[in-house]
Amino acid sequence: MVQSIPMKNSTKNLGWALLLIAAPLAYAAYVYPSLPDTIPTHFNISGEADAYGGKDSIFLGPGIMAVVGIFVFILLSNIKSFDPKRYKADDDGLYKKFALFTVAFLSMISFIIVFSASNHSITIGKLLLPALGIAFAGFGWYMPKIHQNYFAGFKLPWTLENEDNWNETHKLAGKIWIYGGVAQAIAAILLPNVAGFIVFFSITFIMVIIPTVFSYRMFKRGNTIE
Repeated sequence: MVQSIPMKNSTKNLGWALLLIAAPLAYAAYVYPSLPDTIPTHFNISGEADAYGGKDSIFLGPGIMAVVGIFVFILLSNIKSFDPKRYKADDDGLYKKFALFTVAFLSMISFIIVFSASNHSITIGKLLLPALGIAFAGFGWYMPKIHQNYFAGFKLPWTLENEDNWNETHKLAGKIWIYGGVAQAIAAILLPNVAGFIVFFSITFIMVIIPTVFSYRMFKRGNTIE
């Protein structure tokens, strides 16, 4: 009976994942009959369409995200089997939740792609960048909870080599990604398209470089905390 609980939870998570993956494809099928013969397939930095394709291309973005989502869900849900170091068993539930969160994130991107392609008056940047910012903040919440592994987090030579380095780097990264993600969302909403795009990727660079430099400096100190 005890062993059936994890199996039941795994089946439930898989069901939710498949529902999240299918939802954008169903939305694309719903809007398909009302689409013109040509729809935008790519947008420039200003959020303006600069490439077009047939209406069947409405399924391309959600299709790619669906394949990626399935792969990521299987990988993260079974990370104990794939990870050479086979980290702590109590991480299993966390990774399954993280896998579902990642699928939800990819599904959200798919919805935005379909909505933008079927509503030409909507600037994709005003939807996509805030959504990405909130998702980054969500990833930041998970970071301090993730133990050493080869698949998720700041997988640097010195974080993988030393557990203290990993833990301290991800504590810092978690805070930076939460605040940075929220700042990205606010900037993308309030600023003009080009300025919002520049600020978004500037913050992304900061979110990556600060934990990386911190981790390297800790490594050079012999993995001791200042």
